[in-house]
Amino acid sequence: MNNQARTVVLQWVSPTLALILILAIMMYNFSTKAELTANSTVSSNMISSAQNSVSDFNEQLLLLEQVGKPIAALLGSEEELNSEYAERLIKTAKEYTGASEAWACYDDGNGFGNNGQQVSLDGLDCSEEIRAVKEIKYLFTEYKNSVITVVPITGEAVSGHLLLFYPLTNLEVMIKKGDVAIWNIVTLIDVEGNVIYTDGTKDQWEIGDNLLDVLSGNNNAAVSKIKKGISTSTSALTSVKMGDEDNVLIYTPLAANNWMLIVGVSQKYIDRMVLLQYQSFRNMLYQLLAANIIFLCIIVGVNIVTKLYGNKKQKQLEIKADTDLLTGLNNKLATERKIKEFIEHNPNAQSMMFVLDIDNFKKINDTMGHAFGDVVLSTLGHTIGALFRATDIVGRAGGDEFIIFLKNISTPEIIRKEAKKVENFFKDFKAGEYTKYSATASIGVAIYPQEGADFESIYKAADQALYKAKKRGKNQLAYYNDEWAKENTEENMEEKPE
Repeated sequence: MNNQARTVVLQWVSPTLALILILAIMMYNFSTKAELTANSTVSSNMISSAQNSVSDFNEQLLLLEQVGKPIAALLGSEEELNSEYAERLIKTAKEYTGASEAWACYDDGNGFGNNGQQVSLDGLDCSEEIRAVKEIKYLFTEYKNSVITVVPITGEAVSGHLLLFYPLTNLEVMIKKGDVAIWNIVTLIDVEGNVIYTDGTKDQWEIGDNLLDVLSGNNNAAVSKIKKGISTSTSALTSVKMGDEDNVLIYTPLAANNWMLIVGVSQKYIDRMVLLQYQSFRNMLYQLLAANIIFLCIIVGVNIVTKLYGNKKQKQLEIKADTDLLTGLNNKLATERKIKEFIEHNPNAQSMMFVLDIDNFKKINDTMGHAFGDVVLSTLGHTIGALFRATDIVGRAGGDEFIIFLKNISTPEIIRKEAKKVENFFKDFKAGEYTKYSATASIGVAIYPQEGADFESIYKAADQALYKAKKRGKNQLAYYNDEWAKENTEENMEEKPE
């Protein structure tokens, strides 16, 4: 088991063992606290049911966040947010998170959804709050009564927001699938007590009302307990008078914005449950213990597998996003990013960059066909990468241009050796299964950090060297600094004193 899997398992084992221990203590104290334990058990089961539903809901929001972050990062690197690749990312966000909809919007509020349709923040009641979001945040919208996970899109190319909509009706389904399926009140409030969502089965309040104001008067004690629960983020149970009926409200916090879930049930139901518990508490407790262990094992197993599977799929997505499909090398964005990361952490580590173009590639496409041109590129990509260390960076910059960045090249002898290796590669390079085509290349070389201390400047130097090679007749290698190349020829290096 790897460290990641071990961490996920440990996160679930401790609370599972703690709950099992609590149930065992309740069994031990049964002889002296039977009636009190029965009442406590009913209350605990109801709170646990609400908490389990909230835990599932929180896991869903966490999944939205975990998938949303890398996809937003990829969207930020796209030159055009509404490109075909970006649309696939949006569809992926919806498919892997369970979101009902996924939108990507520019800073001006316009964008597109997971099915390619045009969307606009102006149609949402929380558009201004979305525009102000600088880091991941959850917002409620009346649009399909949903919670929006808002993930900022920030990048050199574009910026805006990735919106993942999760309908609150799913929360109600989670709750009514739990241990207690008789809730007659399902309500969500914010930290001020304002009703964000309600299932509409009660006429006591509606969206926009303040629940604390509605309950004040005959239920001041309950209001105080709910306020305390909001401020301390704790779960508890309280009794309230609603019309002529006594009810019990269970409140438990959500991870999103400290919102509070309120579920309610008739007091008559509670009394019946306590009576049943008291009459056959011992037998039922054994059954409950076994059922909870099985239930927890299933929940733990499903959540562990889901989380590990989600992490695996996320890693696969990142690798796929970095790979050029034709050559199997790094694509342009990944190549640039990886070189920049190395430069940032190794500002003084002498390295070298090659920029190369296949000579007369347009002629190859025109005479041999574009399919054969792809064979040339694919063969080059899958063979040239094997020349270098796994730590070096080899990528396709686009078209027939390739970039090779060799890290930690310490001496002129090694620089000359590596340059010769690349140059000699094209003397024997052939592509095609039946028609063996000998393709040549023009190659430019620049040395980091002497000839460029950042990606842009070292790339520019290598590109200028490539231009020299082309100007001198192609099918050759040229250094950015001709003087350095002249001083460090093999003959001159042998003449230098030790």
